[in-house]
This record gives sequence, C-alpha cells and structure tokens, in this order.
Amino acid sequence: MKETKTSIALTLILLCTAVLVVLDQWVKHLCVLHLKGQEPITLISGVLELRYLENHGAAFGMLQNQQWFFWILTAVFICAAMWFFVKVPKTGYYLPAILSVTFLLAGAVGNFIDRITMKYVVDFIYFRLIDFPIFNIADIYVTCSMAVLILLILFKYKDEDFAFLSGKKNNTK
Repeated sequence: MKETKTSIALTLILLCTAVLVVLDQWVKHLCVLHLKGQEPITLISGVLELRYLENHGAAFGMLQNQQWFFWILTAVFICAAMWFFVKVPKTGYYLPAILSVTFLLAGAVGNFIDRITMKYVVDFIYFRLIDFPIFNIADIYVTCSMAVLILLILFKYKDEDFAFLSGKKNNTK
C-alpha cells in the first residue's frame, strides 16, 4: 500500500512539474513569436512591459555565457529534487515543501530547456517602475518557491522533520 501511495504521489509531482514546464515554454514561445524584433508592449504605463531579451547568463545577467555551469547545476538540482521526492513522507504535513520543490524543479527545467535548445533563456517581463532586470515565468517559479521554502524551513519545519533525508526513520506527520 505504501509503495502505491508513493507511486501515485511521484506521478502527481511529475505531472504537476510537466504542466508548469509546458506553461513556461508555451509563454516563451509566444514571446518569441510576438515580441522578438518588436517594440516592447506596455501593460501598465511606466510600470510593466513585455520586452524580448535573450539572457545568456543567470539571474540579473550574472555568469554570462557559462552554459556548462548551468547544465551541471541544473542536473545536480534535478537529482536532488528527485531524491527529495522519493524520500519525503507523503503526508499533508510535507505538502507545502513538496509543492515548493515542485515549482523549483519546474523553473529549473523550464530554463534548462531554453539553455539546451537555444543556448540562452528567453526573458520578457520588465518592471520599468523599479528598473528590475527582465525575467520570465520559470524565474517566478524559482524565486517564489525558494522564498516559500525558506519561510517553511524557518517557521514551520523543525530539524527533526527532515530526519528522513539522512536515512533515519521517516516522520509520520
């Protein structure tokens, strides 16, 4: 019974990840079709624009043209996320952490697909009001889920709640 529950949970996690990645890739495809080579589209005057950018680096333009580094980092994260999904108890108590890691995984995979297929990441959301670096849907997944995960670790979970990661008896919460 436990194996069936684990299989169903892993299937749902992977399905959710796939849906999020498809959404990210679809929106980026639309941006390439409608924004590349075009003037920015103003959504809120002086505040929010859609503008096409090919980002050859990481967040905020760091590590330009270091694709090998991103490939290794993403591969390591995908392995770590899958290990976490296999190990984490499939209970409601851990659902916020599972969802956070799912969104992190989807963001990492979404940008990884761009890096593999185009050698850059398509960015398109620009907050003109604060001149924030241009970003995309996968970046939102990563940033928001990482913030939620940090808050969960600081305020919800205790050290012993993660004993399952070290191979100790799984918590039944």
